[in-house]
Amino acid sequence: MPGLLAKKLGMTNIYSEDGQIIPVTVLEAGPCTVYAVKNIDKDGYESVQLGFGEKKDKKVNKPQSEQFKKVNLKAPQFLKEFRNFETGQLKVGDEIKADLFKVGDKVKVSGKSKGKGFQGVIKRHGFGGVGGTTHGQSDRVRAPGSIGASSYPSRVFKGQKMAGRKGYENVTTRNLKVVKVLSDKNIIMVKGAVPGSVNTIVAINK
Repeated sequence: MPGLLAKKLGMTNIYSEDGQIIPVTVLEAGPCTVYAVKNIDKDGYESVQLGFGEKKDKKVNKPQSEQFKKVNLKAPQFLKEFRNFETGQLKVGDEIKADLFKVGDKVKVSGKSKGKGFQGVIKRHGFGGVGGTTHGQSDRVRAPGSIGASSYPSRVFKGQKMAGRKGYENVTTRNLKVVKVLSDKNIIMVKGAVPGSVNTIVAINK
């Protein structure tokens, strides 16, 4: 689907014409530079490779540096392929901006969710806890309880819900409505929340 890379700037509220408060996420959508245009004859499929931001020269390795020198462009901070563009009208070096989207468009936003670090089973899986808070059981309230059988099979089953890392996963939120587009500032506002914390890079697809 055609889309753009964007930076999540945060959330706020705006008012609709009838005075209703709409919670929105503010996204800096582009400008994204075209780094490659792939076609069926050469690559077997059609897509456009878009870059967002600029990476410092000292952080670019030699193979990447040579690759971007060939197209006479600076190394992007982020690079992603998008399909369903009209590739015949695009060439390397073109810029795609926020005006790709219009008010009323339905989009899906993909990104990394907020990382919560190592968490126990109550916060990670919603366990209710075991035991009470008196009679010497206060140290077991947030424990997972039994994690396996004591006889056959004497092992912990694969996929058992246990403590571990929570968050920082690929998440896609669908059917978000574009409620405002500020083309001159490359800002779009979508109704509701999108994955990730402030300054997270997300992909917006029509």
